[in-house]
Amino acid sequence: MSRPDAETIQPQQTLRLREAVAIIVGIVIGAGIFKAPSLVAQFTGSTGWMLAAWLAGGLVSLIGALCYAELAATWPHAGGDYHFLHRAYGRRVAFLFAWARFSVITTGSIAMLAFVFGDYLNAVLPLGVHGAAIWGALSVIGLTWVNVRGIHTSASTQSWLTLAEVLGLVLVVVAGAWLLADAGHSMPVAPAGEAGGGGSGMPALGMLGLAMVFVLLTFGGWNEAAYLSAELKGSRRRILHALVISIALITTLYLLVNLAYVYGLGLQGMARSEALAADLLRVAFGRTGETLVALMVAVAALTSINATMIVGARTNFAVGRDWAALHTLGRWEGQRGVPIAGLLAQSVFALVLVVFGTSLRGGFAAMVDYTAPVFWLFFFLCTIALIVLRAKEPDTPRPFKVPLYPLLPLLFAAVCLYMLWSSLVYVKTGALAGVGVLLVGGLLMLWLERGDRRRPTSGGTSRQQA
Repeated sequence: MSRPDAETIQPQQTLRLREAVAIIVGIVIGAGIFKAPSLVAQFTGSTGWMLAAWLAGGLVSLIGALCYAELAATWPHAGGDYHFLHRAYGRRVAFLFAWARFSVITTGSIAMLAFVFGDYLNAVLPLGVHGAAIWGALSVIGLTWVNVRGIHTSASTQSWLTLAEVLGLVLVVVAGAWLLADAGHSMPVAPAGEAGGGGSGMPALGMLGLAMVFVLLTFGGWNEAAYLSAELKGSRRRILHALVISIALITTLYLLVNLAYVYGLGLQGMARSEALAADLLRVAFGRTGETLVALMVAVAALTSINATMIVGARTNFAVGRDWAALHTLGRWEGQRGVPIAGLLAQSVFALVLVVFGTSLRGGFAAMVDYTAPVFWLFFFLCTIALIVLRAKEPDTPRPFKVPLYPLLPLLFAAVCLYMLWSSLVYVKTGALAGVGVLLVGGLLMLWLERGDRRRPTSGGTSRQQA
């Protein structure tokens, strides 16, 4: 009996709900929760407003998740955002997104997280002057091997990594509870008028908006659930359940962690801290806390790298199905349940960015600058795609519809525009780099179109409906 061609095999429903939740939580909870709360405390200036900002981040993420749940439940596809953009705007916009995701968003995120992993693990197990870069590269290579082995191996690894990551955040909460039970410790109180002084007045609108920039960056990544929609077992509405459960869990953890920070260090201590978790665990457990924090952040970064690899390679698979010249990327290994060619291409480019970032001597910051504007541009387009597809395909059965339509999609689109504007204003150099990369993608697209006349998009994203 002949085996089916890898270029015609489709993804199968192999992921369980808990595995999807582990992947989503693993993508979202990264190094940001160990840094962003300090800036949010500084910008808001009071405990109440600080906690309100984190709660608002959860609510905004939930609104966005409801929009994505309608898209993913209606058109489940391994291409995720790529597939939605293709249906709404056509193959050219979809290609530019796939190019941006390959060259900026996904690979840049993997490289950024690799730097975080390398920095913190090198503090525990130093490998010399370039130890951080070496550890970062090894993390990419090691997790690529895990993912090539198949979706069951990578999903199982993700479940264990996410558990370790969540336990690390629980350790922060335990440290706060430990101090709460310690009769000799009382929450530090800053003098009135100082940053983080605990005033109850509303912060300036600009400061509140800036705080939300960092809050939403820390919540970022839940939208990657769309790439799992075609592989999630059960009804199409299960993607809604995965998103809601994940965001509820993340929001609860973030609120508890911030409460632990503020009780252990005080609002002023949070605003001034360069290493929040390290400072808190040092107060609670002494110098041993510093090593624990380094391991916690390293695990968080590793968890996010693995989850990003899982979902990122699926965009390469989708574009490979639609463009004849890229057909190698469209090969799906049925027994393993992964697009191996797309995965390997993604990892190689991520390693190139690790080397590039190392040469700049500011790898993490360089990758943040590189990814932010492009990410929010396409996030906005995906949100508007919901409205476009309601008009273009009104008769398509929708297992789930976003409530309060079109108010919620327009509200979330406005948030995306604000984040895009903020990225352009504060990043600048990275914005120029992102625009340059998109221009290169446009030229590449025109070149591919000239040689892509020999076959239609048979079996590709534009023709598939689950």
